Amino acid sequence: MLVRKNLEHQIHILQKSNHFVDVKEEDKSEESKRNHIKYYRSLTKTISNIKEEEKQEQDPVIKNHLEKRIDAMEKDKIRIKEMFPDIEDE
Repeated sequence: MLVRKNLEHQIHILQKSNHFVDVKEEDKSEESKRNHIKYYRSLTKTISNIKEEEKQEQDPVIKNHLEKRIDAMEKDKIRIKEMFPDIEDE
């Protein structure tokens, strides 16, 4: 019951303050595209380096951490590719 009251109070405060999260539009300008291409290519190189490191690693905890980093970077690459479909891997 206390959690519900606290949540209701927080909602009430947010409604009164009109403090809602703004959704930012994606910047698809040429400058943004150039920056994203550089970042996309750096991700490709970083992923490759981490995969090499992962092959040599024996500790399962570290291997798991490296896999999660690769997954996050791959998701970022997908996001960028969706923004700028003409980006190509080198």
